[in-house]
Amino acid sequence: MINIMQIGGQKAIVAYDPEIEMFRGEFVGLNGGADFYATDVAGLHREGEQSLNVFLEECRRRGVEPYKQYSGKFVMRLSPGAHHAAATAAAARGVSLNQWAAEVLEQAAVAD
Repeated sequence: MINIMQIGGQKAIVAYDPEIEMFRGEFVGLNGGADFYATDVAGLHREGEQSLNVFLEECRRRGVEPYKQYSGKFVMRLSPGAHHAAATAAAARGVSLNQWAAEVLEQAAVAD
């Protein structure tokens, strides 16, 4: 199960918090925190819209860019065995390890 909701054109990760018996949503890709809580899906949409609107309005008021900027680079650490297996898979496809990893990550990310 992938716990991603689309609210106001933005993706939010949703998880259940058993301590308070509510769902918690948190927007991803923002330059700050914009989370929200509700007991049901309709409430998540309603509270999410409100949280996002408050966040975006506060960014406008302060002159702050609301969205994170991504460079397209990151460092990945994995076990030597996984590194070897990935390098072998890339070589078998005739591509660099970087190209192979980028393709695998893009395919996995699109699935959500």
